[in-house]
Amino acid sequence: MTLSRSSSHQQGRIRFGALAALLVFAGGLMLAWWIISQPPRIERRPPPPTPPPVVDVITVEERLQAPILTGFGRVEAEKATMLASRVAGQLERFGQGVFPGQVVEQDAPLVYIDQADLRLALEDAEAQLANAQALLALEQAEQQRARSEYESFGRQLSAERQALVLREPQLRQAQAQLTQARVVRDQAALNLERATLKAPWKAMVQDRLVGAGSLLSQGTEVLSLVGVEQFWVRASLPGDTLAWLEPGDRVSLTSQGWPEGATRDGSLVSILPNLEENGLQAQLLIAVDDPLALESSGPALRLGDVMRITYHTTANESLIALPSAALRPGEQVWWVDDEDRLRNTAVTLAYRGQEQALVRSGLEAGQRIVIAGLAQPRVGQQVRLRQRGDTPARDGETL
Repeated sequence: MTLSRSSSHQQGRIRFGALAALLVFAGGLMLAWWIISQPPRIERRPPPPTPPPVVDVITVEERLQAPILTGFGRVEAEKATMLASRVAGQLERFGQGVFPGQVVEQDAPLVYIDQADLRLALEDAEAQLANAQALLALEQAEQQRARSEYESFGRQLSAERQALVLREPQLRQAQAQLTQARVVRDQAALNLERATLKAPWKAMVQDRLVGAGSLLSQGTEVLSLVGVEQFWVRASLPGDTLAWLEPGDRVSLTSQGWPEGATRDGSLVSILPNLEENGLQAQLLIAVDDPLALESSGPALRLGDVMRITYHTTANESLIALPSAALRPGEQVWWVDDEDRLRNTAVTLAYRGQEQALVRSGLEAGQRIVIAGLAQPRVGQQVRLRQRGDTPARDGETL
């Protein structure tokens, strides 16, 4: 009896636990379904105000100024020649120190040609001259004798017969032979002098074109010379910059192969009439004295070297300078007014280069010009001027 009651009580407890678990499980399912079925509630807040863009500005001033023009040019010789023999003969020897790279003074003897044949030719010419002089003296004596006989004859002849009687044709022939002999003598002496080739000006020997012992004919090239007193630099610039240039302007030259900071001065000689074939740019000629720095300190120019040239133009007009990056299409410039709002205006340019522009009209001194920090500016837009410590303008924000 007791065992039956205990078993019945235990079965009741099991049924109650299962029912409670089932209720808990069902409640959990209902709670999960309710959570899933309810949309998330997001509290709507008004958006924060957009901060004004930060811009970089410069305050411009108007003053007398001109652009600094830059370009490139190639070094070439102002004087260059192939020294050639003017007489035929054997090249006997070169002058002392005449080899490539050596500087020779004006009128210095460079090449000696064998003179033996030339001396003989001069002696022969002098002998012919002496013979012609003697023949002229004899003819003059004959003419005096003929004149004495004619005067003693006592008759007047016609001009033609008188000239024959007085031997005037023979006298002119003797005089012509004398002149001819003198020319031959002078030519022989000149050829002997030309057997020594001399430097036409102060020059550097570039190359020996023949060797000692070579047989030379008239016109054979012997030495290649380059004048060292001045080199030229042939440069090019856009045609719209020529208004700023005048012959005589000073220029500075630098080369990639020179030590850092090394420069040489030159002067603008002329603006050439023809345009460069590639790019149709104007060509300029710049002179550099003592290019090899033989009598002064500084780096030497080398033929064929490419030089970077800076032109120092003359300032004759009051202009406002701007970075070229401050210009927008249509030559528009953005500036900031007293309330830190954007304004724009069109300007008239006197010059525009890669880095700098010069404004002739459209701006006033003291205006704050925006040079960076705007991507899509609008008239009247509020901006903030960049202060120290602010993030620098990104590349995409540069005007």
